[in-house]
Amino acid sequence: MSTQPASGEPVAPEVTKEQLIADFKTVVADAEALLKATANQGGDAVASIRARAEASLARAKAQMADAEAALVARAKAAAKATDAYVHENPWKSIGISAGLGLLIGFLMGRR
Repeated sequence: MSTQPASGEPVAPEVTKEQLIADFKTVVADAEALLKATANQGGDAVASIRARAEASLARAKAQMADAEAALVARAKAAAKATDAYVHENPWKSIGISAGLGLLIGFLMGRR
């Protein structure tokens, strides 16, 4: 069952950056395993394809590391901002937390 917005286009499922990074790591590991498995195959065409694949894999790994570092930095910044907000507005934070707790409890109780 897919939901559709008013425009009639299907809505893609939401994918988090963490899921994308994990999936990309899996693809990279599979590609490395494939390259190792074909290491004994001969021929100039196979050798050039392997060289290009290894170069692409190295670039992809570097980009993945950069993306992961950026994600960690943004998560730390968000945590610091949240910490500062809670320290500046303790009662408001307690009220929001209590409201969310009640809402979650209400939703769980309906099951």
